[in-house]
Amino acid sequence: MSHPQQQRLAEGATALGLSLAPAQHAQLLAYLDLLAKWNKVYNLTAVRDPAEMLTHHLLDSLAVIAPLVRHTQGEAARVLDVGSGGGLPGVVIAICCPEMSVACVDAVAKKAAFVQQAAGVLGLSNLRGVHARVESITEPYDVITSRAFATLADFTQWSAGSLGEDGVWMAMKGKHPTDEMAGLPPSVAVFHVEQLTVPGLNAERCLIWMRPAKPSR
Repeated sequence: MSHPQQQRLAEGATALGLSLAPAQHAQLLAYLDLLAKWNKVYNLTAVRDPAEMLTHHLLDSLAVIAPLVRHTQGEAARVLDVGSGGGLPGVVIAICCPEMSVACVDAVAKKAAFVQQAAGVLGLSNLRGVHARVESITEPYDVITSRAFATLADFTQWSAGSLGEDGVWMAMKGKHPTDEMAGLPPSVAVFHVEQLTVPGLNAERCLIWMRPAKPSR
């Protein structure tokens, strides 16, 4: 029996230029079901309707896959998802990019536990949920991402200790955050602002790519 959101997911993935294997489609739909189930008890997201969850969460997170893979060039990479909540976009990245090792960190224990549960249920050995404040993490990561987490200044400051050599920040934002970008310290440089189009979502989305600024000589 097919999943009620199967066709919309397939159409959305195609619109985003993603070639996902049938097993990855199945994992994404299983994750959607898991999120909806746990959400009734743990309030992981304000979105309740599964169809809305597909657009606002799954397709929204899938929109970053192509830019992320372009950046890593398909190489193995360590990704840290900060303030991950129910695992967005971290779980989606782990499903779509098996070559990447993804850690989803959240200061709320039940949210980190959900991601750990999802990793087990979905068979994702490249995914783990971490209950911690991001400031306490010192392992180096190649890409640090967040979705609707904090201002760019706070996001980069709090996670600076876990940015590896040649690492970058990839922040998911709605409208172009002009004021937030102006509030970044001189130690952080924005090197690319990328507009995203999310199928079925009539709202602005963009990715802000940042790295530590090179000291001026």
